[in-house]
Amino acid sequence: MPYVRREYIAGKPQIKIARFSSGQFRENQYDYKLELLATEKIQIRHNALESARLAANKTMARAGETSFFSTLKVYPHVLLRENKMIATAGADRLQEGMRRAFGKSTGLAARVLPGQVIYEAYVSASNLTLAKDAFKVASSKLGCPVSVRVTHLKDVDQIEDE
Repeated sequence: MPYVRREYIAGKPQIKIARFSSGQFRENQYDYKLELLATEKIQIRHNALESARLAANKTMARAGETSFFSTLKVYPHVLLRENKMIATAGADRLQEGMRRAFGKSTGLAARVLPGQVIYEAYVSASNLTLAKDAFKVASSKLGCPVSVRVTHLKDVDQIEDE
């Protein structure tokens, strides 16, 4: 079950995501919108989301900081807990097993459904191939199968890529 009540946990983990949007937003100035879509139901940890965001932004920034606008569309609400067990010889006398096994918080995660947008970016036509490469690098950081949807903003046609 997802656990989101942070007020009951003493050591709350801090979110690792520094910024949710980066680049420069210019209305009606971009030609394409790229979306990174999850293809299956999964939990993605906050450090994986931050790693994917940084990798994509670093690749797209080669064209210039003001040549794109990107946003992370999911927020890690779910608190992950771990009941640490001792796995050495004689450990059966030192731990309680499943008694009071609430666990200590280890991090945060976002629950993502199939077809949900994880990350999106707006780019001009000249930077489309660079943005596709950036999304390919970012998809390797997530640990789940994803697809990239490219939408031409001037028209309403859509092109599917893997």
